[in-house]
Amino acid sequence: MEASKSKKVVWGVAIVGALLIGAVSVFALNIPGLGKYQKVKVVNGTVTIPVAKLSDGSAQFYKFENGGKEITFFAVKAADGSYRTAFDACDSCFKSRKGYEQQGDKMNCKNCNQKFAINRLGPNATGGCNPGYLPNQVNGASIVLRADDLKAGARYF
Repeated sequence: MEASKSKKVVWGVAIVGALLIGAVSVFALNIPGLGKYQKVKVVNGTVTIPVAKLSDGSAQFYKFENGGKEITFFAVKAADGSYRTAFDACDSCFKSRKGYEQQGDKMNCKNCNQKFAINRLGPNATGGCNPGYLPNQVNGASIVLRADDLKAGARYF
């Protein structure tokens, strides 16, 4: 009988622990700075991202809210020193809403597993499963994105 009570206590603790981990995970994804996306704001028709955030070559993911619609994108420093920006979606897999993840010097589509060299992201790499091109300009220590260009990506989201 004592073993049965011990078993119930262990199961109860395991269930409560799993529920707590699940709840913390859900809340952590909604706390600024802890989710995948950092929120950006438009000021004078543009969004700026400090290039210092990209100095280590790791892709940074952002979200832009426009009329209740969340438009997501990423910025990354390529091996050649240039900065690449793209929507976190493509023409082929956008309906899956899975986006991309960085794997070394490539961005990997989390839906179909195709990989795209960061150095090749840009206006000539469009269509299919390529990350949706998002033009940018480097202005001193910032990457500048036009709000109109971000809004043009709403079709993916």
